[in-house]
Amino acid sequence: MMKRITLTLLISLMLPGLVFAQAKKTSAGRSDLLVSTDWLAKNASNPKVILIYVGRDNKDYVAGHIPNARFLALTDLVTTRDGKPNEMPPVEKLKTVFAGLGVNNDSRIVLYSDNYNLFAARAYFTLDYLGLGDQAALLDGGLDKWKAEKRQLSTETPELKTGNFSPRLKPNVLMVRDIVRDVSWATSNLEKPNYALIDARPNAEYTGATPGDGVKRGGHIPGSANVFWMEKNLVSKENPVLRPVTELRKLYEAAGATKDKTVVSYCRTGVQASHTYFVAKYLGYDVAMYDGSFLEWSNAENTSVSTGDKVK
Repeated sequence: MMKRITLTLLISLMLPGLVFAQAKKTSAGRSDLLVSTDWLAKNASNPKVILIYVGRDNKDYVAGHIPNARFLALTDLVTTRDGKPNEMPPVEKLKTVFAGLGVNNDSRIVLYSDNYNLFAARAYFTLDYLGLGDQAALLDGGLDKWKAEKRQLSTETPELKTGNFSPRLKPNVLMVRDIVRDVSWATSNLEKPNYALIDARPNAEYTGATPGDGVKRGGHIPGSANVFWMEKNLVSKENPVLRPVTELRKLYEAAGATKDKTVVSYCRTGVQASHTYFVAKYLGYDVAMYDGSFLEWSNAENTSVSTGDKVK
């Protein structure tokens, strides 16, 4: 009996690809990108699993976090460039950050945060850009669900050993304004464009009624549809797990996303759009994000802005 248990444990450590295979099964979508609180409670102590809490600062982490979690500050994931906040930092900095958290090339990474997993989603986008997206997952419901279930919290900081992580960049997931201009033209003018452009902001910002901080021209990128991440992706604020795959797919298809298209997400500065990016990836779409987002777009001199609810 002991020999069988030892063999099972050895196999699970040697084949990290099996770790996420026990995640929630769905009839469609990338179930390996989402883990449940039950799954995490059983697997958090596996040395191949790197559990990361992503927060604005470490105050909440110090007060109590999921056992074995390490802390990643949002400021280590973003930088300000040419007056634009929340831009992707240099690759070498990101390599140092994630290696410092103990991430290896064969690690399985679980991300969570306490603001409906928004910062965790930004971390996922970053890891996908760095080539580790298929080895990372979000904790469904994040810290909110973990606490609601009265699961164990810890104030201990795990001892970290620098990992051997080496980036394998996926530059196509990070779109720049000139490319988004072409995407906008295609979604506005072609009957069957190859893209679905999705605005992740609240509807008032999309229509232009409330422009948002720093936005010179209120409205949205022409050809984009509005899918407010918090309202559409989650069941509710009180139960912040993702909606079922069938519901999410209907919402995204209504916004123009079909299996033959690349979903391009944006928001105001590139954080909210990270959640939309993750959900689109979870649903199995090819996906990219416009990191400069609407703050850059609206303040540029050679871009058009649409207002109102109608996609045009």
